[in-house]
Amino acid sequence: MRKLIVNTFMTLDGIMQAPGGREEDPNGGFEHGGWAFGYWDDVVDETMHTSMADPFDLLLGRKTYEIFAAHWPQSQEPAAAPLNNATKYVASTTLNSVEWQNSQLLEGPLADAVNAVKAQDGPGIQVQGSANLIQSLHADGLVDELNVWTFPVILGKGKRLFEPGTPAGGLEVIDSKVSPSGVIMTRYRTDAEIRGGSFVQTELDRRAPREG
Repeated sequence: MRKLIVNTFMTLDGIMQAPGGREEDPNGGFEHGGWAFGYWDDVVDETMHTSMADPFDLLLGRKTYEIFAAHWPQSQEPAAAPLNNATKYVASTTLNSVEWQNSQLLEGPLADAVNAVKAQDGPGIQVQGSANLIQSLHADGLVDELNVWTFPVILGKGKRLFEPGTPAGGLEVIDSKVSPSGVIMTRYRTDAEIRGGSFVQTELDRRAPREG
């Protein structure tokens, strides 16, 4: 079974909308597109290239697919070749066809289609952007890892990585590091237990008189 890994940039208050530019996703009157640009230092850049060094497939929602398909086929940036060469699975109920090379539309219910893709032989499957898709994948228990890069900025509104109503669950940190500009790059394993408890009860137990 292949792993499904969500890669996302996020502000400190959980916004993931339009990190790359003002024109990327202005839906909802979002005015802060491009908020990740000023924090993109050498460590962030090197980590990004490392994450794309091994083969991978992509799972994209309609909006992110359209943004990527309009940019990467003509791009000469280092990231262009891995993205163009990757197999792209597109989750959409409105698109009738996909023209970007190595792209295909998923058919049928999302959970069934994604599980079928995960069961195939091949490299890991990465999800980039695609806020609405991530919500659905998480709710269906399909995400194996979260690769979250938290940028030191607060925006107050916009599409969030986890919207209200997100199913509860624990996470286990696989690795983490901080770039010079303050970007916290953390990889989590999903499906861990929530480590609940009570500091109050622990303090009461500590103070309780002991017999003998």
